[in-house]
Amino acid sequence: MAFNGKWETESQDGYAEFCKLIGIPDDVISKGRDFKLVTEVIQNGDDFTWIQYYPNNHVVTNKFIVGKESDMETVGGKKFKGLVSMEGGKLAISFPKYHHTSEISGGKLVETSTATAASGPVVFVRTSKKI
Repeated sequence: MAFNGKWETESQDGYAEFCKLIGIPDDVISKGRDFKLVTEVIQNGDDFTWIQYYPNNHVVTNKFIVGKESDMETVGGKKFKGLVSMEGGKLAISFPKYHHTSEISGGKLVETSTATAASGPVVFVRTSKKI
């Protein structure tokens, strides 16, 4: 149940380059650059509800069970079926344009998203503190 709770963005590394690569519009990137995203996680064993509160009252909610295919949604609103796995304490899923992991490290929620560009991988790391 380590993921349970509300988390607020503390730092972001690689944000703009990653967002541009996956097709997020420049105006949305600008709004989100300094936004303190709140992530709410409700965990009951392997059953998760993962809610992210973005600028302009945009909310993305994904419900999933680790190890079972689930209906998911990207930040851009694209719906897809995904399989969330648990790899060494990290939740992992492949979104249509990137691979994403989430873990608790040092009491913080650390989310790492990796997309591939012609020049190689582009990595975005968001670290959030519990609120």
